[in-house]
Amino acid sequence: MSRRNTAARTAILSEFESASTAFSHEMLERRLGESVNRATIYRTLKRLWEDGVVHRVVATDGVQYFALCAECRGDDHHHEHLHFRCLSCERVECMEQEVVVRLPTGYRSVNFNATVSGFCRECAKQEGGLPE
Repeated sequence: MSRRNTAARTAILSEFESASTAFSHEMLERRLGESVNRATIYRTLKRLWEDGVVHRVVATDGVQYFALCAECRGDDHHHEHLHFRCLSCERVECMEQEVVVRLPTGYRSVNFNATVSGFCRECAKQEGGLPE
């Protein structure tokens, strides 16, 4: 379905295009400030997800994050990959590795969500967890 290109939609898409991370509603609200209200952000994220522009990642704490579908066009969605959520900076990234889940005959997958939590490179370095 074709949607109107509203100022809010343009602003939200601009945030996704300028970053390589997924955003929660709260993160977008902080980034956009007063320019887009809370309800509009929720509604716009829902529509972007329904239209296949973004995909949704549910973290282990239940928070929903949305990431731009950079490689997906139309009905050709490939979201069977891991997501990594940093426990320190809360950054959520799509990992390159594709995950293959073999379902029994007769089963059909509608949604896939795999999130690994830990510390990203930058945060691990700050904690002394990764060598330079």
